[in-house]
Amino acid sequence: MNVSRYIDDLVSVFYPRTCMACGNTLFRHEETLCTYCLFHLPKTNFHKDHDNPVIRIFWGRVNLTSAAAYYHFGKGGKVQHLIHQLKYKGHKEIGIYVGKLYGAELHEEEKYSDIDTVIPVPLHRSKLRIRGYNQSEQFAMGLCSSMPAVLDVHALYRKFASETQTKKSRFNRWENVKEIFVLNDEKKLNGKHVLLVDDVITTGATIESCAAILLKVPGVKVSVVALACAIK
Repeated sequence: MNVSRYIDDLVSVFYPRTCMACGNTLFRHEETLCTYCLFHLPKTNFHKDHDNPVIRIFWGRVNLTSAAAYYHFGKGGKVQHLIHQLKYKGHKEIGIYVGKLYGAELHEEEKYSDIDTVIPVPLHRSKLRIRGYNQSEQFAMGLCSSMPAVLDVHALYRKFASETQTKKSRFNRWENVKEIFVLNDEKKLNGKHVLLVDDVITTGATIESCAAILLKVPGVKVSVVALACAIK
């Protein structure tokens, strides 16, 4: 008898492992997402198309090398539930797991193959203290595990907390986040191709603010990816 397998089965009776997107019970070989969600969550495939809806929202605003998102975000959908579990329910493993998946796909694309440094959009220390972790950092960790790039969580600093962006207009979102990010040490980013990482892109205001700071570094290139985007 395989004792460890028996114990795992017994534990799963009282503490069932469930899919973070749909809530169904996971089989033994499944991790974080059930097989159905793994293959049926709405992927954008934007990383394969340089002229995609994510990169377009930054045209005329900030000079990005490329931009993409893994999933389409829809109100009330499974992707929204997945991100809610990541941001507010303590399931850090979601960010790492999905990051690994996306990192493997990005590494196959020429425009992302020379990424040197992965930088997550930082949280203010007050929000970090409440949440306990930065969800974008978890996603960035997963990306780095599938890409030959270095994770840098200290390059950008959020100098003060901004208000929630949820119900703000595009202009007000920009007003809410402009000039709140500071670059800690630009010398180590000189000439690098930086991948800026966020959880969800909507208007792109936060990314624009971060990218504008990074692009002041001599010779730097900035690309962007997010776990999801609310852009069709």
